[in-house]
Amino acid sequence: MKSASAFREKALDSEKNKSTKLATVRERLFIALNWIWAWRLRELALIGAAALLAYYGPTFMFGPFVATDAATRGDFVQTVVASGNVEAPFRVSVGSHSLGTVVDVPVAEGQTVKAGDTLILLDDREARGAVALAKAVVAQSEARMRQMKELTLPSATASLTQAQATLVDAQATYDRAAKLASSGYGTRVALDSAKKAIDIAKAQVRAAQFQVFTDTPGGSDYVMAETQLEQAKGSLATAQSQLSYTIITAPRDGILISRNVERGNIVQPTAVLMTLSPDGDTQLVVQIDEKNLGLLALKQKAIASADAFPKEKMAAEVVYINPGVDLQRASVEVKLEVPKPPAYLRQDMTVSVDIEVARHTGVIVIPTASTRDVASGKPWVMKVSGGRATHQPVKLGLVSAGRAEVLEGLQEGDLVLPASASTKAGAKVRAQTLKPPTP
Repeated sequence: MKSASAFREKALDSEKNKSTKLATVRERLFIALNWIWAWRLRELALIGAAALLAYYGPTFMFGPFVATDAATRGDFVQTVVASGNVEAPFRVSVGSHSLGTVVDVPVAEGQTVKAGDTLILLDDREARGAVALAKAVVAQSEARMRQMKELTLPSATASLTQAQATLVDAQATYDRAAKLASSGYGTRVALDSAKKAIDIAKAQVRAAQFQVFTDTPGGSDYVMAETQLEQAKGSLATAQSQLSYTIITAPRDGILISRNVERGNIVQPTAVLMTLSPDGDTQLVVQIDEKNLGLLALKQKAIASADAFPKEKMAAEVVYINPGVDLQRASVEVKLEVPKPPAYLRQDMTVSVDIEVARHTGVIVIPTASTRDVASGKPWVMKVSGGRATHQPVKLGLVSAGRAEVLEGLQEGDLVLPASASTKAGAKVRAQTLKPPTP
């Protein structure tokens, strides 16, 4: 019994010790949790203060980061930008020389043609008949000329020879009759008959001479026949010309930009049937704001591009500046010549043109967005110097395409704030350089 009681007491003591130890652990854990809970806000405050100091400390000490533009040195090109259209220096109006009926139109609008290509065919039956008739008249006139050379003139020459021989014989007869009459053996009647025969022979000689002369080149019959031949040839040429008018051809290389005729139409000489834009010479016609008139001059170079092919560039040159100003648009018409027009260029295409009006090399350049009070005549910039923003007066030169030339006030590498920045002069700043402006 004693041993059992002792064992029970010992077990109770062991249980009591375990409970006491567990209570001690719980108390210590509770104390630790209370300590952690009491110090949590202080630690968070310290961490927050350290983060704020790390974030705002440099800004407080050195100022905020600000975007800046660097002044660069390079070539400055001032341009005048305008838009316009492609035009040929002139357009060729194609029409008919005569009244006729269209039998065929073998070309289409927008087609490229070469000089001599057939554009329109007219009914040529009447013209061909006129040519055939004129050729017959020419052949008849030529036959008349051959007749004079081969028959009329030789016959007249033979008649003259015969008449001269008759005159010689009549003269001999007269001489014998005169001799007999003077010696008393001849009669007066015989002498008068011989005299009459001489006169007739002389008349025949003169008539034969006239015939030979008129059939000889320069004579009246010859000139008349020759004139008739020339008239016949002229009529033939006219008929052939009228026949050629039934085939209307391209006067030069180019593109047909309009066609106002169809098969079966009856065309008049005054009607414009087609319009041809010649190849070769190409002009760009643009409207320039009159405020830029003083910058323009002949032979200025330009770069142009068609709106349909914006990546393709073509060289151009100013060849004409209209002396008048368009009051409605307050602009001046300017024409530029394209020495080597690309194949894709078409009549009336819309183009954009950059005309180079000035070029300065090796100058200081900044973006115009960094300049301030330009209109006042006393421009200035906000320059970053020694970690602070400073008011810096500048003298500007050329201004174009978002860039400004600085003549005085800045050096290469100087940093300036954009005019949109609200930084005050004297404020601490840390520069953050932007990409320099593209030349």
